[in-house]
Amino acid sequence: MIKDRKKSKPKAMGELLFDWQFSPDREKSRKYVKHEFQDYGVRLAHNLNDISHKSLYIKLAKAEKRDLLEKAYRFAIDYPGMEGKNKGKLFMWALGKLRRGEQLYEKKEEISK
Repeated sequence: MIKDRKKSKPKAMGELLFDWQFSPDREKSRKYVKHEFQDYGVRLAHNLNDISHKSLYIKLAKAEKRDLLEKAYRFAIDYPGMEGKNKGKLFMWALGKLRRGEQLYEKKEEISK
């Protein structure tokens, strides 16, 4: 027997975006973030420990290709020796290289004998 399920109302975009806590001032920021790119930019700023440039990351999230942002983010987060430091500068450097079509990692050439 299948029971009737209550149909729930769809959640607003703001509610969906803030189901996951990403900052201590979640309630304060909640009323300002209305779009997905804003949420992504704020998360980038928090994860890169560069809160003072939050608007820059929101603009990048809106204008840049997401795959470039993801590659630069992964590079900055995984870079060794940056624990507790501002990774924003490293992120911007990596994003600049990716925009120019350059590779982030140098390929090691095989030594043939």
